[in-house]
Amino acid sequence: MAAAHLPLAGITVVSLEQAVAAPFATRQLADLGARVIKVERPGEGDFARRYDETVHGQSSHFVWLNRSKDSVTLDVKTPGGREVLERLLAGADVFVQNLAPGAASRLGLSARELAERHPSLVVCDISGYGADGPWADRKAYDLLVQCETGVVSVTGTPEAPAKVGIAIADIAAGMYAFSGILTALYERLATGVARAVSVSLFEALAEWMGYPAYYTAYSGAQPPRVGAAHATIAPYGPYAAADGATVLLAIQNEREWASFCAEFLDDASLATDPRFHRNSARVARRAELDAIVTARFAELTADEAVAVLDRAKVANARLNTVADLLDHPVLAGRDRWRDVPTPGGPVRALLPPATLTGVEPRMDPVPGVGEHTEAVLTELGYAAEAISALRDAGAV
Repeated sequence: MAAAHLPLAGITVVSLEQAVAAPFATRQLADLGARVIKVERPGEGDFARRYDETVHGQSSHFVWLNRSKDSVTLDVKTPGGREVLERLLAGADVFVQNLAPGAASRLGLSARELAERHPSLVVCDISGYGADGPWADRKAYDLLVQCETGVVSVTGTPEAPAKVGIAIADIAAGMYAFSGILTALYERLATGVARAVSVSLFEALAEWMGYPAYYTAYSGAQPPRVGAAHATIAPYGPYAAADGATVLLAIQNEREWASFCAEFLDDASLATDPRFHRNSARVARRAELDAIVTARFAELTADEAVAVLDRAKVANARLNTVADLLDHPVLAGRDRWRDVPTPGGPVRALLPPATLTGVEPRMDPVPGVGEHTEAVLTELGYAAEAISALRDAGAV
């Protein structure tokens, strides 16, 4: 579908971005039709391009995060590169950066300085621990933030903590940057005021820790690590069926508990048994309850167990692998896959989760390093000789 039919058509985003958080935010803007000009280092570009070589010789992270963008290489520390960047910003609506701590300010690209030069520009800064405060200069990577926010302390088994298997700090920050930018664009449209947006990985993930934070603050003890089970709801977790497959179930209220007892456990009296009559009692006697549930699962194959749980209207799921996700019937049945070109060859990509009625998201190619540099410079008014001079100077 042509960009003119997309909600953010006509919006230009310039992004000094790397790794995950900022590229995730800007890719979502690109999905909605914004033109995203990704500024990369001359030569190798965004270092996330080299995380691995699994997708037709390309990084899985980079392919995921950078479709539908224009790649322009600039050395913004050179006079020529800075001049190009200023010309880009003069015609942009949004500027995003997630450089190392203090780097944007050293380059004269702080939100305050940019507001003076480009008052209609929405500036979004993504940092590790905030642009000010005691840890403003501290580097932050996803696993480090998972540890600092306590995520790792509530994840894993009683014997060993574990990190979450995806980059949730980066993803959380990217999501809040995306929503913050949309909010700022809406306010600029309504009032003419372009407000700056700032997001830190630490504060984004601290927000996601809201439930264990409240639980700890008001109970005096944090939720225990219980592997794939739920720390404060029971029964809620995985059970092995007779054929060796794993089925997860989730009881959310007493109505479901009663149905589970009558239909699945075949013992309606357990619903009112003083040992299990409410969730806090079931959590306190988790081991005793799990023994009962485990024994019942041992009598059924996974398919049989799912059928009974479905009949009882108890939510359940299979313990899938990533390969299972790729072939999941929901994604196929809802036509969620599209083919996206990349420099190494086409890949399958999922449509964005938010579906707008009548809008087909933009799913354009993943760019090569600097693929659009010459075209963008030409748009900015640089003649061929000037572009050659910039290349010779190492500015692009």
